[in-house]
Amino acid sequence: MFCKNLSYTPKYATLIATITALCLAIGKLVVGAVSGSVAVLASAIDSLLDVGISIFNFFALKKSEKPADSRFNYGLGKLESLAATFEGLVIALSGVYIFYTSCVKLISSHEIESLQYSLGMMIFSFCITFCLVWYLQKVAKKTNSQVIKADVMHYKVDLLSNGVILCSLAAISVSGFDKLDAILGIGIALYIMFSAFRLMRESVLLLLDRAIDPHIFVRVQEVLENAPITSYHALRSRIVGNIIFLDVHLVFHPDITLLEAHRISNSIEEHIRALDVSLIWEINAHLDPYDDSEFDVISQQGRR
Repeated sequence: MFCKNLSYTPKYATLIATITALCLAIGKLVVGAVSGSVAVLASAIDSLLDVGISIFNFFALKKSEKPADSRFNYGLGKLESLAATFEGLVIALSGVYIFYTSCVKLISSHEIESLQYSLGMMIFSFCITFCLVWYLQKVAKKTNSQVIKADVMHYKVDLLSNGVILCSLAAISVSGFDKLDAILGIGIALYIMFSAFRLMRESVLLLLDRAIDPHIFVRVQEVLENAPITSYHALRSRIVGNIIFLDVHLVFHPDITLLEAHRISNSIEEHIRALDVSLIWEINAHLDPYDDSEFDVISQQGRR
């Protein structure tokens, strides 16, 4: 019943993520301060960053959903990729800070106190983060939102780090080897920085108008090749959030009527949109009475 009542919109998802991260951050800060565990404190700082990122994402999504206007003819969908790039940068900086703090703790001797509180907090955090990742994955699958996809990757990293910290604290409670806490912090920091790089790379590619995924592009080509047209060329694509912009020149026989060519063009567009109904397709088909592909820059580059 609870799952049925959940909203699966990106803005609602960022709101849930913000509240969850804030609650976990407060709990981890209190427990980390009491116990002195660098791993728990590092996780608390990461959760605080999650709060800021989720708030930023909420407003970015709110702006990106505004319709196109006379100033932004294609809308503000790229704000999603911009927000994801910012999120990756913040994650990377948090990884650097955790790495530095862990190295300091490794060099200096420190002892973890009230270990049972740290264990309890990390068990609670792991369970809550697991539920959040499950929910965000469902939202990302339904909406194909770049921001939510970034959040999924981010909280998966949190889930992994929470799990590793939990195992580390359990090992410390058995062995008494406190430096394992700092060693674990270094490992988590390196993994966080690597994940941030992957996230920023994907977001920057989208800001640079990366073409659609190859497997979707091949299926679009199959639709065009099976269509009742003479040929096609100048096939281009780019992604903005969950919107795919597709341009193509369709070549028809010179004697075909405009009405018939328009009907075939509409049919082609319908078949392309059916390839993935979760995406919004903005298709711009140019109807040609002859093949002018020699003027197509992309076709010329492909023949070189």
